[in-house]
Amino acid sequence: MYPGHWATVFPDKAAAIDAGTGAVRTFGELNDRSNRLARLFRDKGLRRGDHVSIFMENHLVYFDVVWAALRSGLYLTTVNRYLTTEEAGYIVDNSESSVLVASRCVAAVASELSAYAPNCEPYLMGDGAVDGFDDFEDAIAGYPAQPLDEEPAGGFMLYSSGTTGRPKGILRPLPETSITEPGETAGLLNMVWGVDQDAVYLSPAPLYHAAPLGFCQIVQTLGGTAVVMPRFDPVHALQAIEDHKVTHSQWVPTMFTRMLKLPEADRSGFDLRSHKVAIHAAAPISQEVKRQMLDWWGPILYEYYAGTELNGFTHCTPDEWLAHPGTVGRPLMGVIHICDEDGKELPAGEPGIIYFEMPAMPFEYLKDPEKTREAQHPEHANWSKLGDVGYVDDEGFLYLTDRATFMIISGGVNIYPQEIEDALIVHPKVMDVAVIGVPNPEMGEEVKAVVQPVEGVAADADLEAELIAYAREHIAHYKCPKSVDFRDELPRLPTGKLYKRLLKDEYWGKTGSRIV
Repeated sequence: MYPGHWATVFPDKAAAIDAGTGAVRTFGELNDRSNRLARLFRDKGLRRGDHVSIFMENHLVYFDVVWAALRSGLYLTTVNRYLTTEEAGYIVDNSESSVLVASRCVAAVASELSAYAPNCEPYLMGDGAVDGFDDFEDAIAGYPAQPLDEEPAGGFMLYSSGTTGRPKGILRPLPETSITEPGETAGLLNMVWGVDQDAVYLSPAPLYHAAPLGFCQIVQTLGGTAVVMPRFDPVHALQAIEDHKVTHSQWVPTMFTRMLKLPEADRSGFDLRSHKVAIHAAAPISQEVKRQMLDWWGPILYEYYAGTELNGFTHCTPDEWLAHPGTVGRPLMGVIHICDEDGKELPAGEPGIIYFEMPAMPFEYLKDPEKTREAQHPEHANWSKLGDVGYVDDEGFLYLTDRATFMIISGGVNIYPQEIEDALIVHPKVMDVAVIGVPNPEMGEEVKAVVQPVEGVAADADLEAELIAYAREHIAHYKCPKSVDFRDELPRLPTGKLYKRLLKDEYWGKTGSRIV
């Protein structure tokens, strides 16, 4: 199943809706436009296994490009629309993309990309082209809407978010199938969350990120409708659920926090009865935040843990979470092993590096065999890690502790920031928080909280004292922040991931490092 099938079943049904403008891309339009672009790719010499990139905001053209690549046997790389020219150019060049599709919205950055990605051409631009780009609509209009004679299945080659260093291209083998054959992940979404042709899926996050992109594509594969927000806004998200009768959605914990901190009148003014499944992932969630969301939305919150590498997948239903608070579930894909720094397996309840065992190593980091090897277990090449720390209980439920790179070592004691962040985020005056280790001449590191206060709250010494006292009421004193600094906004991606490295570098005097 794919747009070509659904275009014959219900050509006028919405495959995608722009929640900001109300614009619609029907399955008939999506099929025709992706066919035209696939033929353009073929005419430019692209063949199975070649690469293309897309660099734009959440836009209906995104789906034309996605399906053109997937029905041509190509790898598609999505580029974070907020990157600088140098950063975006690195990804386009490193991915060896032969074609770039951009939009007028990012023209200022895109127009300079050729200096960093000289081997990529042609360049196409939606919403009107600037110098150096061909107009997207004019370009595809010159090709027929019939499918290619052969339609090998393509795939995504996405890049890590770069929160701990230069982004890495995550290369997975292309399927040895035709686009007309449903993939494994489509069956997973149907089995686990009941996604089918009646689903209306709300995506409030950027499409350049793996989860929103993948879920939208699979919803369309199964004949459902993807409703895409231009950017997340808590009130607009609730309005979109009501307006489009959304059945399924996906979120990150910071979105929940922002919705929970809305005035009661804003929270309670929407009809959410169509909403049956709310999925969340991408970052650990505070238990209190999740309990508040369950109280508000009911038992519809489903959680999973996985990475872009797709080296494993755990899942947790609402009932399972209530019985095992804090868990991210049990594996639906892969076998979990918790190991120490030397690779020795640890007993249940003891935190360590999380490895997933698969039949074979499911990915590699593009042009970086050393990074690929670092992701593998020292003795088992088919066990791989993402760099997260956690433990399993006696029933096999996984609990995340933190990123290994964010652990604070103070006086020889390991302190995990996530626990402290979970305690502080529910304080009514805290909009966002990051906890990091900063230099301490005696202890090596000490705990510091960097807080974005709720709008209208004074960021002063009184608030600092209040938050430290609050933390000491809820967690062991040795874990509590010794100090609190304030920011108007934390360096957090729209995907919910925090550039914590940028904060740490401020305090450790590292002025030359870059995320990419």
